[in-house]
Amino acid sequence: MYLPRILEPSIRESLKYNPATAMLGPRQCGKSTLVKELLKEKEKTLYLDLERPSDLQKLQDPEWFLSTQTDKLICLDEIQRMPELFPVLRSLIDTTAKKGMYLILGSASRELIRQSSESLAGRISFKRLTPFLFAEISDRVSLETYLYRGGFPLSLLAPKEEVSFDWRQDFISTFLERDLLQFAGFTPRTMHRLWQMLAHTNGQTINFSKLGSALGVSNTTVRKYIDLLEGTFMLLQVPPYERNTKKRLVKSPKVYISDTGITTALLQLKNFEQAAGHPTFGSLWETTVLANLKGHFPNLDYSFYRTNHGAEIDFVLSNGHKTAVVECKASVAPKLTSGNYASLRDINPDHCYIAAPVPSGYPKEEGIEVVSLHELISNIGEMLT
Repeated sequence: MYLPRILEPSIRESLKYNPATAMLGPRQCGKSTLVKELLKEKEKTLYLDLERPSDLQKLQDPEWFLSTQTDKLICLDEIQRMPELFPVLRSLIDTTAKKGMYLILGSASRELIRQSSESLAGRISFKRLTPFLFAEISDRVSLETYLYRGGFPLSLLAPKEEVSFDWRQDFISTFLERDLLQFAGFTPRTMHRLWQMLAHTNGQTINFSKLGSALGVSNTTVRKYIDLLEGTFMLLQVPPYERNTKKRLVKSPKVYISDTGITTALLQLKNFEQAAGHPTFGSLWETTVLANLKGHFPNLDYSFYRTNHGAEIDFVLSNGHKTAVVECKASVAPKLTSGNYASLRDINPDHCYIAAPVPSGYPKEEGIEVVSLHELISNIGEMLT
């Protein structure tokens, strides 16, 4: 059964006004399922999976084949497998001058963006699909299940915990041993060790030298590996707050594994109870909040605030006109620390929210609200209107 996604209206709108639309996101997050649902609304369509030999056979002479299909909406899945298609698409777009010609799917963002920006500048709109956002699935699963299993559909909707855990373990193995083979200069074993280390330090500022020493590789190699994980949607990096507050601020980014279910699988946590008792539990809640904020509001500026004296706020959100801060507390009775209050004085935001796993929020004190995940998304949406 198909479950609607929040990104659907944006994709439909883009197809009306752009020759090409690219939907980017990690493997197995639901891109193909969403697209096949959208294609049902069109009279003439063609879906090509570039990992399927029979579809690749059709593209042995891509310019000829695609030129015979210009009356259709063509979906090209996993297009990063054939970056040489981009100049062909540009030529056909310029020749045909139609809207809604191509719907491109990819799970390697940086390579896809680099290739398409060279060939399809001004002709393509980019959209990002994440694993399930909580608002898309909250009528089917609890927040606890969502936090432990993450948002990947086959993990989140698995009939049993064992099935969900096994799927995530298989996903990690397949990602390391097959999906990354298209990228040169890494070894699956070292990448797996790095991924596990990042799971243990999830949400912390990154020390490239320390990681490199532990792995027996250079700082440059660690940076390259982290960039690759981020470029394939497996990591989220949050930069430090940069506005001048006359305070000495931490300069390294915070790094989160982008899906909490992948984190718990890397940590060998086999149910919510084990996750709740693990030292990383607070960071799992932070990841949940961050991933949902970015999924709903991808165009906001995100940063974190931390001074060398310990004052900190998890996330600072800005649209250029208004600023909101979000402190994540994995408690139904959240309290701010003295360092949190010091940060609020330094930043002086328009809004301050304490995101907690509560059924409904309440005013904490003047200018500070405790909010549920649903309420946080709603409030940030109102801030942007």
